[in-house]
Amino acid sequence: MTISVLVLCEIGAAQKALLQQRCNPTFALTAEDRAKVIHTRGAEFDAVLTIGLLGLRADEMDALPRLRLVSSMGAGYENIDVAAAKARGVLVTNGRGANDECVADHAFGMVIASMRNFRELDRLCRSGVWRTSIALPTNVSGKRLGILGLGSVGERIAIRAQAFRMQIGYHNRRVRPEFDYQYFEDALTLARWCDVLVCAMPGGAATRHMVDENVFREIGPEGYLVNVGRGSIVDTQALAAALKSASIAGAALDVYESEPAPPQELIDLDRLLLSPHVGGWSPEAIDAQFSIFLENLNCVFSGKDPVTAVY
Repeated sequence: MTISVLVLCEIGAAQKALLQQRCNPTFALTAEDRAKVIHTRGAEFDAVLTIGLLGLRADEMDALPRLRLVSSMGAGYENIDVAAAKARGVLVTNGRGANDECVADHAFGMVIASMRNFRELDRLCRSGVWRTSIALPTNVSGKRLGILGLGSVGERIAIRAQAFRMQIGYHNRRVRPEFDYQYFEDALTLARWCDVLVCAMPGGAATRHMVDENVFREIGPEGYLVNVGRGSIVDTQALAAALKSASIAGAALDVYESEPAPPQELIDLDRLLLSPHVGGWSPEAIDAQFSIFLENLNCVFSGKDPVTAVY
């Protein structure tokens, strides 16, 4: 049996070639192509490959009568209608674990870059400004790091922070007794305690705008924000206001609400570092994610349990 796969997300050339060897893929990478292919050829597809940001809706599943698997390349699956898939007997999998180290590397790089103000230092140096005319950037070592979401990525961020002798606190859906980090009941109290708040939570209704004007007030004018979770966690308007008024010292975002369009409210602001949701992207991470997808695909269509089932 040749498995027919509808691919809704970008994949690398090597992954594309491998998929073409093993399956019958159709690539629909724009909203227009996606709608057209699902409407006109929906009956052909056995599986869908997507990402959390692009997801797969219930009405789209209705147009895919042969569908047996929806797989997210990354760990996130917030825009896949899992309840609808489950009701139809469609399995949902993700790529959890494949890029945790990469995201944690990126997150901690952003912690250092924002606290040491690399973006502004680079600009000033290129303009000929010498260090005696620049405000002293703060230390990273010994500071308090707050982690919103102590999942697999949050755990790895904490490991990196320990090398910098940072005190670690966290807020999570549940206490993690296996760690001796300080637990906080909510984002507000964590923000009040820490020097830099790192968001590593998944997206979705439960975490939408968890970081709002109240949290920024608690972070304070000497505190920093880093977000490598999902753009929806941070209220963009509140962040813009906090940066404009110097209510916080700085921020670094790898994710933002307007993706893939740049966050217009933020792009002209100082003390802000942006990257285009590449925290989990590296050749190693992409290879690992795709390998997990292929393993899930092989399992499902050979009658075995998938390796990273969401439910």
